[in-house]
Amino acid sequence: VQLQASGGGSVQAGGSLSLSCVVSGRTSSRNLMGWFRQAPGKEREFVAAVSWSGGSTYYADSVKGRFTISRDNAKNTVYLQMNSLKPEDTAVYYCAAHRSGNYYDLSAYNYWGQGTLVTVSS
Repeated sequence: VQLQASGGGSVQAGGSLSLSCVVSGRTSSRNLMGWFRQAPGKEREFVAAVSWSGGSTYYADSVKGRFTISRDNAKNTVYLQMNSLKPEDTAVYYCAAHRSGNYYDLSAYNYWGQGTLVTVSS
């Protein structure tokens, strides 16, 4: 299973970016999918997750109301639309496929993408 994240870049505060994560290989579209991020010098943290149907979404409090996670199972792709970006959103963003456990736990995910860098300047 491979996860390929893309869409990162540099943007000014208040701007928007859209991340994509393409999933390939032997996996089921019934996996819950998540986005995590890791800022310099900090631990990786949960950002958002979406159920296999797309009907249920979960967000960290820090991004709620600004970020939107979605998925297109026909394209094996998960998206993260990020609006009203803040300098504290600067981090490497990772997509991941859930195996079991709480959706906000890193240990609940068994496949990870390579990460894409998002830089927000003030």
